[in-house]
Amino acid sequence: MIGNLKPLEILLIVVVILLLFGAKKLPDMARSLGKSARILKSEAKAMKKDGSQEGQADAAAPDAQTPQSTTARTIQAAPGDVSSSRPVNEPNRTPQS
Repeated sequence: MIGNLKPLEILLIVVVILLLFGAKKLPDMARSLGKSARILKSEAKAMKKDGSQEGQADAAAPDAQTPQSTTARTIQAAPGDVSSSRPVNEPNRTPQS
């Protein structure tokens, strides 16, 4: 579908996007989209790695239970963005009286 667009139609779409969102917000939106894509990619790699390790452990010892790691995994922040890293599985917090 995108291959069928003519240059004038692409220019019209870009102008409409600029009018809707404004030139100031577009770089921020693109930056956050890039961060989200990097996080998604790293999580997909981690899930593949965890799945292959689990498959190897199952093949090596089918009767043995594999212990789960007690350390929490963290999502890696983008370079220079230290404040956005957070634990994947946040512990349940009980309210203090």
